[in-house]
Parts: sequence; structure tokens; C-alpha cells
Amino acid sequence: MKGKTGDVRIGPAIEILTTVRGAPPGARVEAWIRSLLVEARATRVSLSILLCGDARMRRLNREWLGTDLPTDVLSFSSGERDFLGDIVIDVPYAARQARRRGHTLAREVQILLAHGLLHLLGYDHEEDNGTMFRRQRRILLSAFGEGPDGVP
Repeated sequence: MKGKTGDVRIGPAIEILTTVRGAPPGARVEAWIRSLLVEARATRVSLSILLCGDARMRRLNREWLGTDLPTDVLSFSSGERDFLGDIVIDVPYAARQARRRGHTLAREVQILLAHGLLHLLGYDHEEDNGTMFRRQRRILLSAFGEGPDGVP
């Protein structure tokens, strides 16, 4: 893949699709996920990210998990070695969650990217006695530092 200056990009293929207003710019999201991939030691994999709204997330959650409500993040593992799968983030949901938690939408998206990535890497917070959340905290702190609200 060639950039504007003709340089060749090294690393995983990251596809980002935004279907909702108010989402962070795709270039920022790509930089964030690349930082998280480095911290998670998963630099030779590809994935896709969808930034969507409540209606689409509700449909996906209903179709795949049987829950007829929107949610903040969903991950869909591909089962392949080089392509991890898809991370879907509901931007309006994330914005509401960020306001309640006292931090920015950008920080919330970073948190949700880390959470979704760890699910794609095989972590499951419902069955691991906190291992996934401890790992999430470590990679967020390493990639971005502590947030303004104390949330890594």
C-alpha cells in the first residue's frame, strides 16, 4: 500500500468503515488500533473496524447474540490466522458511555478497540476471572497512558 509520499506501509491491513456522524476520523482510529496491536504483540494480523450507529448495532446484536438492544462493542472472530475478524463500535452508544464515565469519546473508542481486539485474540472476560480486563488495562496504559478520569 502506498501513502501520499510514495512510502510503502509495513504492517497489518486495517479496514475502517464509518457509517455514522460524529465518529473519530478513520486515520486516528487506524493509528489507535495499530498502537494496540503492537502492545498486544499481534503486529502481523489484519482486521476490520466498523463505526456505526445504534440501529445497525441493535440489528447485529439481535442477529448474532439474540439481544434486541444496541451495545458498545461487538467482535466477530474470523477463525483465520492472519485475519483476526471484525470489531464493531456503536459511536452514539460510546459517546453516551463516555459522558457517564467522565472522559472523551476518543478515549472511549480507544477502550472499546482494546476490548474488541482482546476478544478477537481469544480472551473472554465472562470466563477468565479478570484476566482480560487486566490485559486490557495494561495495553491501554502502554499505548495511550492513563486517561483524564483515571481510566487507563
